[in-house]
Amino acid sequence: MANKIPRVPVREQDPKVRATNFDEVCYGYNVEEAQLEASRCLNCKNPRCVAACPVSINIPGFIAKVNEGDFSGAAEVIAMDSSLPAICGRVCPQETQCEGSCILGIKGEPVAIGKLERFVADWSRENGGVKPQTAPANGRKIAVIGSGPAGLACASDLAKLGYEVTIFEALHRPGGVLVYGIPEFRLPKDEVVEAEINAVRALGVKIETDVVVGRTVTIDSLLDDEGFSAVFIGSGAGLPKFMGIPGENLNGVFSANEFLTRNNLMKAYRSDYMTPIHTGDKVVVVGGGNVAMDAARTALRLGAATTIVYRRTETELPARREEVHHAKEEGIEFAMLTNPVEILGDEKGWVRAIKCIRMELGEPDESGRRSPVAVPGSEFEIETDTVIMSLGTSPNPLIARTTGGLDTNRRGCIVADEAGATTRPGVFAGGDAVTGAATVILAMGAGRKAAAAIHEYVKTL
Repeated sequence: MANKIPRVPVREQDPKVRATNFDEVCYGYNVEEAQLEASRCLNCKNPRCVAACPVSINIPGFIAKVNEGDFSGAAEVIAMDSSLPAICGRVCPQETQCEGSCILGIKGEPVAIGKLERFVADWSRENGGVKPQTAPANGRKIAVIGSGPAGLACASDLAKLGYEVTIFEALHRPGGVLVYGIPEFRLPKDEVVEAEINAVRALGVKIETDVVVGRTVTIDSLLDDEGFSAVFIGSGAGLPKFMGIPGENLNGVFSANEFLTRNNLMKAYRSDYMTPIHTGDKVVVVGGGNVAMDAARTALRLGAATTIVYRRTETELPARREEVHHAKEEGIEFAMLTNPVEILGDEKGWVRAIKCIRMELGEPDESGRRSPVAVPGSEFEIETDTVIMSLGTSPNPLIARTTGGLDTNRRGCIVADEAGATTRPGVFAGGDAVTGAATVILAMGAGRKAAAAIHEYVKTL
C-alpha cells in the first residue's frame, strides 16, 4: 500500500563541504524520487493539507499529476494559487502547515509536500514555465508597496484580474526579504528568486526600485495625483530589535537584518564585491528563530567559529527543525538556557566578549512557553569578536507617519481586518507590516486576501 512506502530522503551537500560555501544545501528530488514520493499520497477525500496551506494550493491535485509524470500539469495546478512555488518549496515551514496536517504523519512520515512543490517549480522553470493567463485590461491602476512575498502575491492576483499593477520597492533590487534576508545556501537569488519575480513581471506587473514611499512619493500622492484606485502596503517588518543591554553600541555588534542584508543583497561573501563585512574569528548570535540560524550559518561560512545563545531550551527553539539540524551538522555550537546581560569591549571600542547569565524555565508565559528565569550568581563570559542580535523585527514607521488616517497598534503594525482593509479607505495591507515578522507563505496568503478585497472595493468606485 502507498502509505507503507517510506518517505524518500532528499540528497544534500556534505556538511563539512557546505560549511565552506554558499551553494544550496539541498539538491532536491530527481524525477524518479519525486514520482516515488508522490505515490505515497493517499489523495484524501478531505485533504487536511489544503486547509493548512495559507494560500490553499490544491496539494493532492498537483501531487497526483507528479505521480502520473505530468509535471507541466502539476505546475499549472500550483500556479492557480501560488506565484512563488520554487521559493515556498524551499523556505515554507511545511512541517507545521501542510505536512503537519498530512494524515500519513499520524503514525509515520508525512508526504514531503514542500520538496515535491520545489521539484515541480524547478522542473517548470527549466522547461519553459507556466504560460500566464490574465483577464482583459480593465483600465484600473493599483499600487503595491513592497516587492516581498505579500506584495508579489497581491500584484500577481490583481494582474490576472486585469489591473495595471505597479510595485514600488525601496531597495535597488526587488524581492524584499527573499533577497536581503534569506541566505543563498537556502534560496538561490539569480536562479530561483529572480526567475519567479520575472514570472510576475510576465503578467504585466511593473516594478519600480529605489522608491521610498513616505519620502520619494506618498500614499496620498499615489491616490490623489497619480490615478491609482487603491494601494496595498506589503512593506514588511525591517526594523530590528535590540535587548537594551550595555555595550550594544560597540563596534562589532550587528542586527541580524544588517548582517544578512550586507551578505545577501550586497554580496559581502564574494571577493569580487566591494562590500566587506566584519566577523572576526568568533561570532555569537543571540536568538533562536530562523533568522538566527541564517545569521549563524552565514557567519560560519565566512570563517568564524559560531555560537548561538538562546534563553530557553532546544525544545522551545522557534526555528524550523530542519534549520537547527543543518546548523548542528555544520558545526555551530548552541548555548541553551543562556541570556546576555552585557557586551564587553576592549580599549579601542571593539567587542571582546559577551557576558551572560544562566537561565532556568519557570511558569508558562502568555504564549504558552515556559518563561526563562535568571539563576542568581551564574554570570559568565563568552569570548567573541562579533555579536549578532536576532530578536525579531517590527515595521518601519515611515509609511504610517506620512499617511493620514492609517492606524497602527502598540507594536507599530498597521491595523487591518481579515481581508486586509485598513482604517484608511482605499488602502489595504498585509504580511509582516500587519502581523510583525512571520513567514513567507503567511505573507503570501495575506497578499492574496487583500487582492480579492481590492477587487471588490474597486467595483464600488
